Amino acid sequence: MSVRILAFVGSLRAGSHNRQLAEAAVKHAPEGVEIAIYEGLADIPFYNEDIDVEGAVPATAAKLRETAGSADAFLLFSPEYNGTITAVMKNTIDWLSRPFGASSFTGKPVVVVGTAYGQYGGKWAQEETRKAVGIAGGVIVEEAELSIPGSVVRFAELHPQDDAEVAEKLPKVVAKLVAAAEAAPAV
Repeated sequence: MSVRILAFVGSLRAGSHNRQLAEAAVKHAPEGVEIAIYEGLADIPFYNEDIDVEGAVPATAAKLRETAGSADAFLLFSPEYNGTITAVMKNTIDWLSRPFGASSFTGKPVVVVGTAYGQYGGKWAQEETRKAVGIAGGVIVEEAELSIPGSVVRFAELHPQDDAEVAEKLPKVVAKLVAAAEAAPAV
């Protein structure tokens, strides 16, 4: 079975270490697994029920939902801003959690990983992201976690795909997500 994983990066910064970590996931993806990094999160308006009206949903949000609907699983790369989830990541989750009862996450496995400058590697933001996605209907793959501390120093001159720990641990996390996707009932 071919598995389609859609990746979201919660940072818009051009040199984002979480974006680089997502690129490493693509590079180290097992054979038969497609990991696509979603482009365009910066163009999606903040979630507002007044503009989430059938037939009038902003095109960027409609495209997000359509793309997410065809994914088998999700891999979220969550940096940490002020000890919590970024607005970009929260907005993505909010759009995908609607319309009520028809979340794009429902029944699909989700893994949240990331890197941050602090000593915990963004663990607080990742926990908040898991909570929000779980409430939105995603099935959190609990045993698949990866928080990489010290990103600003650690990845100053080294791309995460060339980091020994990333090269060892990230494929294992992806393999757990793939196993969960293969075991998940059809949605």
